[in-house]
Amino acid sequence: MKFIGAHVSAAGGVDKAPMNAAEIGANAFAVFTKNQRQWQAKPLEASTVAVFKAKCQALGFVPEAILPHDSYLINLGAPEEDKLIKSRDAFIDEMERCQTLGLPLLNFHPGSHLKKISEEACLSLIAESINLAHDAVPNVVAVIENTAGQGTNMGWSFEQLASIISQVSDKSRVGVCIDTCHAFAAGYDLRTHSAAEATFAEFDHLVGFDYLRAMHLNDSKTPLGGRVDRHQALGDGEIGLPCFEVIMQDQRFNGIPLILETIKPERWADEIRLLRQFEAAATAPVAM
Repeated sequence: MKFIGAHVSAAGGVDKAPMNAAEIGANAFAVFTKNQRQWQAKPLEASTVAVFKAKCQALGFVPEAILPHDSYLINLGAPEEDKLIKSRDAFIDEMERCQTLGLPLLNFHPGSHLKKISEEACLSLIAESINLAHDAVPNVVAVIENTAGQGTNMGWSFEQLASIISQVSDKSRVGVCIDTCHAFAAGYDLRTHSAAEATFAEFDHLVGFDYLRAMHLNDSKTPLGGRVDRHQALGDGEIGLPCFEVIMQDQRFNGIPLILETIKPERWADEIRLLRQFEAAATAPVAM
């Protein structure tokens, strides 16, 4: 089964997100559990948590189809000790919020070396940060999002993702979210069926599909290898639609959140319908 949705608004409280997702025909969604541009937030109120869980159940959203995202301020590979400690504390808080909501996943951008430490040292700090969060919070899976390779951001290559995972102690609680726009901007071709299949085969070889816990389905304004993170509506960018046909017709992408972060929210319902059409085409009987 394919879980398809979008990163919906939680304005007014995280309990508003399930209805916002249902209104676009989603059976999955991503959400910030707090303001993504602030370090701290009030703890989730018990009444908000209860309403969130009740709405998810009533609207058919299972926990494994919901993908919380942490704050953009967090840098788990920060070279400065004070910023690293602050980031780690904030990340643990984000994990605790997921646990409170009964959600098993936390999606995050791995971190940046800021030209102050080596790439290898930064990757090790990120893995160490994940290990510390695992020690502090049970159950929640740390889902590393690949980046576009912009600036000093780490995690843009499959090799870097594999390096982080190799240094995480509890590998059952670490995974990857592939963002198609980021992968393309980082140099992984997705423009044709064969190119997408080759890229996913490379991911399987270097990281492994066992670690794929989510995806962000986005077209790209940036050309192949442009190293700039600029999302586009499906079919309107440099990637085109064949990649998304491959994803929707490959069972290896079943059972994980497939989340739109495309730039036109008014088109999300149409994009979800389009993806469902691609999915249906895989099982349609061949005319004789």
